[in-house]
Amino acid sequence: MHSVVLGRPIRVVVIPDSLKGTLSAKEAATAIAEGLARAAADRDCDLTISELPFADGGEGTLDAVLASWGTEALSCAATDAIGRPAVARFAVSPDGEIGFIEAAQANGLAAVSDLPLRPREATTRGVGQIVRAALDRGVGEVLLAIGGSATTDGGAGLLRELGARFLDAEGHDIADGGGSLHDLETIDFSRLDERVRNVRWRVATDVTNPLTGTHGAAHVFGPQKGASPEDVEHLDLCLTRLADVVERSGGRPVGDLPGLGAAGGLALLLYSFFDAELVPGWEMVSQALNAAELVAEADLVVTGEGRFDTQSLDGKVIHGVRQLTPSGTPLVVIAGSVTVDNETMARSGVTAAFSLCRGPGLLEDIAPETAAHLEWASYQVGRLLFLP
Repeated sequence: MHSVVLGRPIRVVVIPDSLKGTLSAKEAATAIAEGLARAAADRDCDLTISELPFADGGEGTLDAVLASWGTEALSCAATDAIGRPAVARFAVSPDGEIGFIEAAQANGLAAVSDLPLRPREATTRGVGQIVRAALDRGVGEVLLAIGGSATTDGGAGLLRELGARFLDAEGHDIADGGGSLHDLETIDFSRLDERVRNVRWRVATDVTNPLTGTHGAAHVFGPQKGASPEDVEHLDLCLTRLADVVERSGGRPVGDLPGLGAAGGLALLLYSFFDAELVPGWEMVSQALNAAELVAEADLVVTGEGRFDTQSLDGKVIHGVRQLTPSGTPLVVIAGSVTVDNETMARSGVTAAFSLCRGPGLLEDIAPETAAHLEWASYQVGRLLFLP
């Protein structure tokens, strides 16, 4: 790995996720880069480091996109999942063509955790308000990251905010929230904002669950949104009803399509009626940041997250970075904790993994000094790799 062998500076790409509750992806990238740079200086090694904060479509995705685009966040008024006024952030690409929306800015679970959760009434209307703000900026494409939601309404609230009507058998508007979808008879798009039809939609899903059934949105994710067993059964029936009405109305049938169970089925209507493309969250972020091109030219790739476990290899950031990294390029993981065994790591394509913890103890114990521990760990990686 020494620059004398390569005949040029070593190219390193630092592409971590956030470390939840401690560091943003940008802060993590900076700490890793500083440790590597210090090790390179000690070894008199010529190094170029590219910092690329990354995300998987969940928490921190917007911040990662803003950091890489080099743009400032825009803001708009948007209600939260239970209808309280809030201020949401979103991004527009430097060329003004792409609007990037993190749905949890409006329908996020964390924003309503101060009150008893109301899973049947929670709505995505606020997400529709952010979409309108992005459309008002003239974007031609909307990228929607939908992880971390408190809602299970199939995206009905989003489209209601943009002019669609969800009507019962008597032609009356049904109430907000997924729990009212059992009364749905027809969907009326006659007053829909035409811009919804004219933009390209891409939706980042951070899970592969189908819309309904025992592995669907209500059964798997409903309990964490406050749903009782009775609520879960009711919401699953409501989403089934919505899917039936969609198909009867000429929308694309969804069946067991992977990913539609994300965020309480938020992408269902966008997929069925407006040709939304469903993509893994890491893939959307990669495309937005042009990550593939940068990683392809690297001599070393360093990534990281709070916990490196088997879930990390199933659609999360480390999985995505592994997909981007060419065969033969070393991939190093630095994480708060590492629980994968050697065999799993070998199959995953990860070259090596390092934990931030220097001795026995809990990860929470080092939280106030996470950046320092991350820099220290990356310094050790550099000392090992940048041998004279």
